[in-house]
Amino acid sequence: MTMSETESTPRKGKLLLVGFGPGAEEHLTFRARKAIEEAECIIGYRTYIELVRPLIQGKEIIQTGMTEEIERASHAVDLAYQGKSVALVSSGDVGIYGMAGLAFEVLSDRGWTGSEILVEVIPGVTALSACASVLGAPLMHDFASISLSDLLTPWDVILRRLRAAAEADFVVALYNPKSSKRVRQIEEAREILLAHRSEETPVGIVKSAMREGESIVLSNLRDMLNHPIGMLTTILVGNSQTRIFSGRMVTPRGYHRKYDIHTGEKLQKRVLP
Repeated sequence: MTMSETESTPRKGKLLLVGFGPGAEEHLTFRARKAIEEAECIIGYRTYIELVRPLIQGKEIIQTGMTEEIERASHAVDLAYQGKSVALVSSGDVGIYGMAGLAFEVLSDRGWTGSEILVEVIPGVTALSACASVLGAPLMHDFASISLSDLLTPWDVILRRLRAAAEADFVVALYNPKSSKRVRQIEEAREILLAHRSEETPVGIVKSAMREGESIVLSNLRDMLNHPIGMLTTILVGNSQTRIFSGRMVTPRGYHRKYDIHTGEKLQKRVLP
């Protein structure tokens, strides 16, 4: 290939879907940092942009409001098709209630075959695991994650999922539990959970985990609504085995049923007469 042919070949764009974690720089993965550094353009919800502001000096920055997700995803895809390297950023994990899914919907709508531009999904520490870590170890056994926002999902569908998770004794993580306009959802969710587990069941209420404004409350199903809950809150409701000790919320994995926790020796099975 000649020099003129090389110069005339359009550069292939890159769409980097980046989850940057809770927000504090120390919880940003190495790959997420590198992706943000290599991107020419950073696109995100304005609150998320502020969280990564120290890392994006000198770059083209596009920030939009809370309900403008489609515009952000479309703009990011457009710029990538123009040959730019674009980072579409989300807090937490971009693939868990983040922008990755919507970006792929936009790509599908544009007829993307996988070759026109490069696309990479870069995971991050999600709110679920960040909140669990500041509470203790509440997710050591099976759990379900349910968003209480009915903006995109019908409420009757959310109710079915809540009932199924409650009946199956999952630890339940509740995202988007309440806003100024949505107040009944968290009340109905609590009623469903109370129908299947004790009112003493531990509940962790975490706001802005691992970043400025962090608030951690340990409560239970009976009293959980007596504490402030909002859009920046994630709630973890324990299962029948979850306990609180020394100020930590822990769901046992089940080792105590098979081993002596003190010695590590396997317990002998009881033989019924």
